[in-house]
Amino acid sequence: MSSRSLTRRSLLSRSAALAGGATAAATGLVVAADPAAANPGAPDRENATGDLIGPGDPRYPLLAKGNNQRYDSRPDYIKMIRSTRDAERALHDAHRAGKRVSVRSGAHCFADLVCNPEVAVILDFSEMTEVGYDAEKRAFFVEPGARLLNVYEALYKGWGVTIPGGICYSVGAGGHIAGGGYGLLSRAHGLVVDHLYAVEVVTIDGNGKVRTFVATKEARDPNRNLWWAHAGGGGGNFGLVTRYWFRSPNAFGSEPGDQLISPPSRVLVSAADLPWADLSKAQFTRLLKNFGAWHEKNSAPDSKYRHLSSLFNVNAKAHGSLSVFTQVDATIPGARRLLDDYLGALVEGVGVTPRPMAGPSGEIGHLPDLAEPREMPWLRATRLVGTNNPTITSPTSRAAHKSGYMRQNFTDHQIDALYRFMTRPDFHNPDTMLVLFSFGGRVNAVAPDATANAQRDSVFKMCFQTFWPNATDDAFYLDWIRDLYQDFFAESRGVPVPGGRADGCYINYADSDLADPRFNRSGIPWHTLYYKDNYPRLQQIKRQWDPGNFFRHSLSVAPAKG
Repeated sequence: MSSRSLTRRSLLSRSAALAGGATAAATGLVVAADPAAANPGAPDRENATGDLIGPGDPRYPLLAKGNNQRYDSRPDYIKMIRSTRDAERALHDAHRAGKRVSVRSGAHCFADLVCNPEVAVILDFSEMTEVGYDAEKRAFFVEPGARLLNVYEALYKGWGVTIPGGICYSVGAGGHIAGGGYGLLSRAHGLVVDHLYAVEVVTIDGNGKVRTFVATKEARDPNRNLWWAHAGGGGGNFGLVTRYWFRSPNAFGSEPGDQLISPPSRVLVSAADLPWADLSKAQFTRLLKNFGAWHEKNSAPDSKYRHLSSLFNVNAKAHGSLSVFTQVDATIPGARRLLDDYLGALVEGVGVTPRPMAGPSGEIGHLPDLAEPREMPWLRATRLVGTNNPTITSPTSRAAHKSGYMRQNFTDHQIDALYRFMTRPDFHNPDTMLVLFSFGGRVNAVAPDATANAQRDSVFKMCFQTFWPNATDDAFYLDWIRDLYQDFFAESRGVPVPGGRADGCYINYADSDLADPRFNRSGIPWHTLYYKDNYPRLQQIKRQWDPGNFFRHSLSVAPAKG
């Protein structure tokens, strides 16, 4: 394996200075010694300062919104963050001025956690994009503004390694990681946070002192709970993340290529449509039952199918077809047989023949050439799937999303509800779908309390979503998706109650309706749906690291009382 040395700085030395060698200024800002003073010839990235963008700046209208155009804000300013020191100063200034902040990396937040009328300052980390290797920590570092595809490119081209993250290329690492992170490699390798070794966080205490800490997963680390909270506890809760480090649990030696998982060199990929015109209600029911039954049977941590992941888009009838994309590690023995067996099980007894994709479908672009499974390098497949559908990544769309983890197959009622809503005569939006993601495998080899991500025995994950262009249609589409969700989970009080057939919701698919009694009438608190039994521990950590609840939003962790 090839090795690559760290060229930009000694991160371990800097971390020690931040955690233990900082000095307090009278204003309450605590910063590390200036590393440029010790090495004046080095680039001064430590002190890099981003722009402050106010309403008079031509960039302001763009940056006051994220990707989802439903959510607007009129902040006093947007502060572009370029370094940890910059984040420290920005946090100090906002706190001293009494301004409420929100935190952004890739602008893909599904809800109003970043852009909302109460926010006075948006702290934007999209310019912190470095990816590299820290030889002293034996871990790879990723800054929060790095986009997922850039992370995959840098890690794989530089060292032949990766993290098992999501498929959407433009999602920012900052929020994706904090919420747990998963993708097509997760059944084989677990969640992204199962490989998280350390995190650098700018915090503010009850006296308004700004401090930066590096917290690791090491049992002896006194700040380990801060690491745990960022391993699935969600973004915008405890401080400003300026860096993540990754090292896999089975890492060994000192070579960079041995510290993190390697993706398969080649994968076998398949994509096909199942036309609505070929499906009766009975056939639709059998198809959904087949999907659920296969995942119930084949999602154990040691399943031979853990190297196979599928993304099944149950599109609205207005789209014209349902679509399925599947990827399997082509380097394992019998890869083609595993793929064929899965696709055969999916359509068994349905009486429908898969066809080449007729157009884009949800997160899957137009892939007609993959009707016949095709082998290609892993990174090429990652680029192909993650970059070629403008619907999902469009910066002009309005959208609504809801989630659910499933531990067991669908009920007849759930399939009936889905069929009725997807075939409603007055519903004509083709950009609407229930996305079913393969889950389980090595994700389920980890204990529910080992990280903040508590869902560790589900077999597939769901995302209900719809996209539309005009604000005048907001009420129609919001009513539609809310009614579908309530009906789908009617047998569990309108939400995916943990511990039964379902297992709660995914915090990275944030849905503020769950915290609103107008829409969540189940009596199950939103935090139980997202964090289950891990929420009290998150509250204790919040009390320690953000006792004044400075970092808050509609789904933020509340500090423990007392």
